Amino acid sequence: MKYLEVRHLRLSQVKAVDIPALFNQNNIPYNSIDVINWHAFPYCPKVEFAIAHTGDTILLHYRVEEDGVRAVAGEDLGNVWEDSCCEFFASPDADGSYYNLESNCIGTILLCNGKGREERMQAPLSALKKIDRWASLGRKVIGLDEKAHQWELSLVIPVSAFFRHKISNLSGLIIHGNFYKCGDKTAHPHFLSWNPIDIPSPDFHRPDFFGEIKFL
Repeated sequence: MKYLEVRHLRLSQVKAVDIPALFNQNNIPYNSIDVINWHAFPYCPKVEFAIAHTGDTILLHYRVEEDGVRAVAGEDLGNVWEDSCCEFFASPDADGSYYNLESNCIGTILLCNGKGREERMQAPLSALKKIDRWASLGRKVIGLDEKAHQWELSLVIPVSAFFRHKISNLSGLIIHGNFYKCGDKTAHPHFLSWNPIDIPSPDFHRPDFFGEIKFL
């Protein structure tokens, strides 16, 4: 199981568009999402993420290089996993439930909570609206573009986004989670993870393969 420490940046307000420069100024390290768990899907775009927090928000930045992009889902709670998509799954306590926060390359978000793949509760729109997003490709639907792209995505995720838990301060919190890159209907379907998933068929909804994440 991989282990990740999340630094505390003592800032009152951060906008998603400012995260890349902020992380550069503060030397926030990047981590690769490069584990090919299922060799039937060997394509491996270059993907890395960096994460920090401000106490009451999670700051997340993805950097991706891939051979073509897909962005069809333009409304939150849509099928973003079919697009060029980065995902953060997180289980904040021992109750057995976890959140799947999935975002395509234009910042469209799917956020749900539950104890398994078939038991998901969608986030209320009020919670989704509080997640600030910046996408280097813009926020408009692209469709399928088979040209090579380098793209970035930044998210500012308030603790209130964990809508079935009451988290007031992230400092000192230890959670379990995983980070993914997928694209079910892209020109090159792929299913990459940060922490390995040792099962025969593609499935990201496996909290038994989450890594440990400590918020400093």
